[in-house]
Amino acid sequence: MRPRLSPKDRIVRLGIAALVFSSLPAWCQTVSPKSVEAGKPATKEQAKADANKKPAERGDVVDRIVAIVNNDIVLESDVEEEERFSKLYPYRIASGDTPREQALARLIDRDLILQQVRAPQPEVPDGEVDQEEADLRKDLPACAKADCASPEGWKAFLEKAGFTEDELHARLRLRREVLRFIEQRFRNGIRISDQQIEDFYTGTMLPQYQKEHATPPPLSALSTRIGEILLQQQVSALLDQWLKTLRDSGSVRILKSGEEAP
Repeated sequence: MRPRLSPKDRIVRLGIAALVFSSLPAWCQTVSPKSVEAGKPATKEQAKADANKKPAERGDVVDRIVAIVNNDIVLESDVEEEERFSKLYPYRIASGDTPREQALARLIDRDLILQQVRAPQPEVPDGEVDQEEADLRKDLPACAKADCASPEGWKAFLEKAGFTEDELHARLRLRREVLRFIEQRFRNGIRISDQQIEDFYTGTMLPQYQKEHATPPPLSALSTRIGEILLQQQVSALLDQWLKTLRDSGSVRILKSGEEAP
């Protein structure tokens, strides 16, 4: 059984999860379960060699490089897999970019972050991955119409979504590893004061209640929730700023259709 999280830890985790795996400020990985199992992202040379293979040697699937993030590559198959995974996870797609563009942005940003994880990270316990999967099975809206509670129904549901159970576990394990790294980097730098909570209550929440001609709850009843909102906003701001720095200091190239990798 995993330890019970404090309210602060829960909202940090939820806020980060929304950033990483929804289409909000996207931070993403070029590492698919295949490359995770191999131990490192594919290099440009490996990808170009694979792309030059005959279709029959690659299961009749023609793949191509769509982006280069420093020395790591993003394949078209990675983008397609990320799109499928984003549909599996119960987060809304933001308006604006197409689902493919959002998936590519997540892959680029997540790869930039993974490149910062230089020191070996402790292995994520199997129990955490199992709990992540159990939470997913309960939270997925689509599971209301499927038999996700049974092993057979869950397996069939995943197959329809384009994943095996092993592939899902590999992604969930990577998800926990990335979240752990981000939590360690940002958690200690976040402080929410009583004054910030009070200012949000009087400046943001009270006008909303007044607009609806409703009686607002007292500050004491909303302070915890307000603190969670402000904490998530700060996590988002810190993470977004850090990602911008990584992008500006690195080399990210998105290849146009038909353009070959250098």
